[in-house]
Amino acid sequence: METALTRLTGIRHPVVQPGMGWVAGPRLVSAAANAGALGILGSATMSPAELRAAVREVRSRTDAPFGVNLRADAADARERVRIIVGEGVRVASFALAPSRDLIAELKDAGVVVVPSVGARRHAEKVADWGADAVIVQGGEGGGHTGDVATTVLLPQIVDAVGIPVIAAGGFRDGRGLVAALALGAAGIAMGTRFLLTSDSTVPAAVKARYLAAGVKDVTVTRAVDGLPHRMLRTPLVESLERHGRTRTLARAARHAASFRRLSGLSWRTLVRDGLAMRHGRELSWSQVLMAANTPMLLRAAMVEGRTDLGVMAAGQVAGVIGDLPSCAELMERVMGEAAAVVRGLAENG
Repeated sequence: METALTRLTGIRHPVVQPGMGWVAGPRLVSAAANAGALGILGSATMSPAELRAAVREVRSRTDAPFGVNLRADAADARERVRIIVGEGVRVASFALAPSRDLIAELKDAGVVVVPSVGARRHAEKVADWGADAVIVQGGEGGGHTGDVATTVLLPQIVDAVGIPVIAAGGFRDGRGLVAALALGAAGIAMGTRFLLTSDSTVPAAVKARYLAAGVKDVTVTRAVDGLPHRMLRTPLVESLERHGRTRTLARAARHAASFRRLSGLSWRTLVRDGLAMRHGRELSWSQVLMAANTPMLLRAAMVEGRTDLGVMAAGQVAGVIGDLPSCAELMERVMGEAAAVVRGLAENG
């Protein structure tokens, strides 16, 4: 299935496996790429040296195009840009809108730039600055999210920008792909669906927790870092929502200290990154610390398998996913379903 996304990136299928921290490592990314999707490394939880090693490992596992997700507001963003340019990475994606200069630097090096956005004005801004495509996440998506549904947000942005638009939030199968294309998208991104594959390195106990969840077990909370965050409802999330600021601040400080030791960041950089994640919102100091150490809470679940101590970002589709196919099996299924839907529409027309 050829679309503007496949032509832009050189992938076989108009599907993106997005750059999820602690989840989108070399094994998942290379498996997604080999299956014909655009696999994207989640580099925010990697040091620059780890990022370089991860890129090289993906390269050793696949000849297909792949990308790297970057934090535009990270202190070492330009160092990471130099790494992906030097390593010949095809695509750079961003969780936040990168600066005009950063976009220009990447484009001058021949890298395809694909920021993620959650509002029309942000899509218009990065398109004016030269972005090659945008990922548009509606409120159904996992992790930090907005409150506008994909079906409402997507056509607004398709009509507003003249670059390929990738739909995210609520996608897991071929029917969703065809629906997104009908709304004007050039493809879909589906993080939770790729997280729940046999190629994902997420521990089995955590995957089982996702598979057992119903739609109502996926919630949006501000208790973790002060920003709307869609995740599985767990005792930890409920505890954070119940406890006052003093206890939350103490918990945040402990997690921040652990993440600082793991990442090698200074306290100044850690707090500065937490402040940057506020996106103009008024947050308490406990929320700033929680914003800075959210990667540690995600790591507890996604790496260590601690469903009791970690948080599990999840799109709403987690409540309707019930199996763990390989990436190859998933893509074969998705594209087969999409072809069947298109045939059915033609026959009924």
